[in-house]
Amino acid sequence: MKLFTRFYASIMTWAGHPRAGYYLGGLSFAESFFFPIPPDVLLIPMTAARPARAWWFASLTTVTSVAGGVLGYFIGAFAFEYIEPWLRASSYWPEFEITRAWFGEWGVWVIVVTGFSPIPYKLFTVTAGLLSLAILPFVLASFIGRGARFFLVAGLLRYAGPRLEPWVRKYVERIGWATVFALVVAVVYFGYF
Repeated sequence: MKLFTRFYASIMTWAGHPRAGYYLGGLSFAESFFFPIPPDVLLIPMTAARPARAWWFASLTTVTSVAGGVLGYFIGAFAFEYIEPWLRASSYWPEFEITRAWFGEWGVWVIVVTGFSPIPYKLFTVTAGLLSLAILPFVLASFIGRGARFFLVAGLLRYAGPRLEPWVRKYVERIGWATVFALVVAVVYFGYF
């Protein structure tokens, strides 16, 4: 059964769809305050499918991600009491505590590095609002941090993607099953330790 080969072919076809940019923008926006899937899952195949549009995709992802981050900021500032029970019950609470500590230690600079942090950006946006961080530095730091990540991904795919795509297509089954195996091992390991 060629599960990942069919999935990869579908994503590459879908990534070239005329409305794919809307989906990328919507996912980037939603991920910044509540959605669990990062925009990279669309940015990567879209850039691989259309490398000439890499900078457009990176710009779109950055702008919509920061716009969603502003909404997350306002949720933290004005509606945190409504999401706090859910946050406490979720697996995000320990990461939220870390995020709050990082803000206390580094202030706005922590937003710059969030693009490369394993902690989801949405926690930083909500926490920034909760802690009443000044909005202008928050927005500027978000553009720098998120933009650095998305432009790096798009740039790598723009230049290396056309050479890597045939290799990925050839080995997509092995890559997919190795990723599933690694995730299972990580869940088991962190579940026990």
